[in-house]
Order: sequence, then structure tokens, then C-alpha cells
Amino acid sequence: MSRNYLLGFDVGSSSVKASLVDADTGVCAADAFFPEKEAPIMAVKTGWAEQDPQMWWDNAKLALRKIMTETSATGDDIKAIGISYQMHGLVCVDKDQQVLRPSIIWCDSRAVPYGERAFKELGADLCLSHLLNSPGNFTAAKLAWVKENEPELFERIDKIMLPGDYIAMKLSGEINTTVSGLSEGMFWDFKENRPAQFLLDYFGFSASQIADIVPTFSIQSEVSKSAAEELGLKAGTPISYRAGDQPNNALSLNVFNPGEIASTAGTSGVVYGVLGDVNYDPKSRVNTFAHVNHQPSSNSTRLGVLLCINGTGILNAWTHRNIAPDLSYAEMNELAATVPIGSEGVSIIPFGNGAERVLENKEVGCSINGLSFNKHNRAHIVRAAQEGIVFSFCYGMEVMQQMGMDIHKIHAGKANMFLSPLFRDTLASVSGATIELFETDGAAGAAKGAGIGCGFYKDHNEAFATLKRLAVIEADVAHRDEYLAAYERWKTVLAKSI
Repeated sequence: MSRNYLLGFDVGSSSVKASLVDADTGVCAADAFFPEKEAPIMAVKTGWAEQDPQMWWDNAKLALRKIMTETSATGDDIKAIGISYQMHGLVCVDKDQQVLRPSIIWCDSRAVPYGERAFKELGADLCLSHLLNSPGNFTAAKLAWVKENEPELFERIDKIMLPGDYIAMKLSGEINTTVSGLSEGMFWDFKENRPAQFLLDYFGFSASQIADIVPTFSIQSEVSKSAAEELGLKAGTPISYRAGDQPNNALSLNVFNPGEIASTAGTSGVVYGVLGDVNYDPKSRVNTFAHVNHQPSSNSTRLGVLLCINGTGILNAWTHRNIAPDLSYAEMNELAATVPIGSEGVSIIPFGNGAERVLENKEVGCSINGLSFNKHNRAHIVRAAQEGIVFSFCYGMEVMQQMGMDIHKIHAGKANMFLSPLFRDTLASVSGATIELFETDGAAGAAKGAGIGCGFYKDHNEAFATLKRLAVIEADVAHRDEYLAAYERWKTVLAKSI
């Protein structure tokens, strides 16, 4: 009996995950990731981070083989393929589609001076009004580093790609990309609605090095005969969706409309909001990219505004290790709840994991403020830590609001910091937004994205109709003044640090 499966790949820096989603029920039938231990990152010099793209492909094949075996699926069962991937990586190939060097991935910082120089010499007004960001440490700046430091290799580059474009190439033999992908690499001009020629000219790149552009939701390419034989898939299977991991996480949480937010709170935290107008932060405290449903040709503007907070779950983990090592995380949450809102005057600034973009790349560190030895105990510190993380999120969300975003709903997976009732209640009460928690992941989201792209689903509402909502958290109206007073006190303390 034939089945309707959608296949999703999520190409991360630690592993590649594959998921098979039953298209008719929306349920994930199987998933797997490889390697089972974290994938290696090559760091030849301080600040460098590279991975071999072939490793992503090998791990994708292993994950696919496992889920195909587990479900007894055949190539005929898979109706479409979607791809999510680590953002901002650079893959260079020659005219024979051979990779020329390891990929310079998202956390590699060698290109920072190239982006900063471009921002200064081109001018902030030009960069921000056209790119919506500083060129920063994104893909274009990484390519500039290759051009200057590996000129002979640069001359052999036929096309540049993002990690997801590479996997699509291996599946199909075709090289293409999306507007969303170009925007995250700083290659898209939002004012001209075309690749950013002024930046290509500045860096000395050829427009021919940019891959052909395909819509995010479309039959972008098809599985080739050789890839089908290698993977056990059916030749001609459509590859019909791809997106970077943060836009894809938003898609996975059914976040498509202006004012909706997708958030994660692991080691670091991300708040990704959808904006309905072309805008940017003049101080570049947040990044702005084309969202998955951005359609410049039809004037349907959907931008993803990305806030990243480095000091999130890592602070909670530090608190666990050093303040409450005898407690589980659940017990820590219970302990924190014994302390009143605002931690009786204790405020923690959570930025102890490096420079923070939301603070204009300042490194202010983590600090505990207002501590009284005669009044406070570890419960106050545990609560203040979680409140401080929430307040940092809200601080960044104020930047989004200044850009015109009306934040009224936050979608998140029920994981990491969102497992804490205190964290959730504080975020809802300070932001005033309703929080909805769901059960999903990136690979399953990419599979459903493929279902939209190939036409199996008529739209995202149908694709995510079966998305399992686990909880809804509303603002605590009765105590909101107390939450806001604690937040204002926290901002006062932060202002003295910066």
C-alpha cells in the first residue's frame, strides 16, 4: 500500500537530522540524526570554524537510511523533500560542482573586519537601507576573506552556496538558492529587489557566482537518477522547500504573520519576529532577513527580525552547577517560585557569555545587583537569574517594537527554558504576549514546508493544522505591575553597565 511521506533534513553544525512526516496525518513517523556524538568543527586558528560539506551529506544519508528502514518506506512513498540548514555558512564549488575548500560556518569570526570595513566605506545609510543589516560576519564577508587570502582558489569558484543549497545540489545536481538565503548572506538588495550589485562590486565578486534564484515554496529541483540510486529514493522526487534554521524554526511553529514571534531558549536564546514592512534597526542590534513567505514580486513583505541573546540557558546551567547543584532543574524552578516577583530587589544582568549584539556588541558581563546578605538566599538568585534572562528577551523585543512590530503572540517548543513555569509566566506578563507551546522540530517542519512547496498542502494553515499545542500562557494581569516594576529596575541597572 502506497503511503504519503514528506522528508525533511535539518543540517546543523552538531548533526544532520532527517524526519519522515506522514503527510495525511501530519505526524512524524520516524526521525534520526547523525553523528550521535557532536560533529567535529575544525578550528585551525583562533576564531575559525570550518566543516567539510561532504560530512553533512554522509550524515544525511545515514539518517535517511535509518528512518527508511524503521518505517519500511520506499522511494515511491516520499512525495517531496524539504531542507533546513545552519545559516550564514559559505560553500564554494567549481564548474564541476566539486567543493573547493571546507565550509566557513556561522560561528567563524575571521570575516568580521571585512564586514566592518564594508559598512564604514559603503556607509551605514546605504547598507542599512538596502541590506537591512551591516555586512557584518555574514556569508558575503566570508567570501571576501577567501578572495583576499586564497586568491587562486577564489578564481576557481563557479558558484557559492549556503549549506542547504549544497544538500539540494547533492540531491539534484542543480545549483540554486532563495531570496531568503541570499538575504541572510547579505547578497539581497531589499530596495531594488534583486541581488545587491553594489556589494558585489565593492568586494569584487561576479554576479555569475550567485546561484539561480527559486521561490522558497516551489519545485526547486528534482532528485537526480544518480542520487536516487545512492539514497534509495525515486528519481524525480521534488525538492520543494529550503530555509535557514531560524526562519525554518518559525515555520515549524506556524509563525508566518506580522506580530507573531518564534522563540527558543537553549544555551543561547533567539526571538524571531515577523515584520510586515521593510525596516531595520539603525543600530544593528537585531538582524533582518527575508522570511520564508516573503514575496517581493507581489509586494507581500514578510521579514524575519532576529534577536539573539548569548546568555540564556547557559546562565541557568551555571546557576544549577554553582548555586543549586543538589537540585534538579524542576526543583530549582520550584525553589525560585517561593520568592516574590522581582526577587525582592535582586537583579541579574545575564550577559556573561561574550559580547551581545543587542547591546551594540558590548561585553558587559554578568552581574548580581541589589543583593543583601541579611535578606536574600539562593532562591532569590535562582529566580533573579530566570527573570534576568526574560528581561533580556524583552529588552530586545523593544527594539523590534521600535521597528514597527506589534508583538502579541509568542510560539515556542516546550523545551529548555520554556519548561520553567516561572520563565514562561514572566515572559508573558512583561511582554503582554500570549505564549503558545508546541511539539515540533526543524526537520519535521522542513518536511511540512516541502508539502506546501509541492502543493500537497494548499497553504501553511493546512500544513500545520495538526501541530500539537501543549500549553497556552497568558499574562498575569493581576500582578503585571509588579513584573513591569522589576523589569524597569533591571533596565536601570543595565543602563549603568553600558
